[in-house]
Amino acid sequence: MIIRGILKTNKNKHQSSKQKKNIMKTEKKINKAILKITMKIKEQFPELSKYILEMPVTIPNVENPEMNSKALQDYYDSLKVLLKDYTENHNIIPK
Repeated sequence: MIIRGILKTNKNKHQSSKQKKNIMKTEKKINKAILKITMKIKEQFPELSKYILEMPVTIPNVENPEMNSKALQDYYDSLKVLLKDYTENHNIIPK
């Protein structure tokens, strides 16, 4: 009985560590995508740069915002929408 409890506890610790690694990989991947789309906007559509700074996602209304995978994904999605809307409204095909 005690051995089962120890094994179960160790398994939970391992899963927790594994989940943290997956989250870190996900955050790294999202950060890479954010950098890529931000550079694309700055290089190909510099007129949009001012909107990036004004995006609500970049100006949180809390004192100490927590950056997590969801917040990063929301920011990336908002950048995609900004670029997509701009290119569609101006009949531009992005490279």
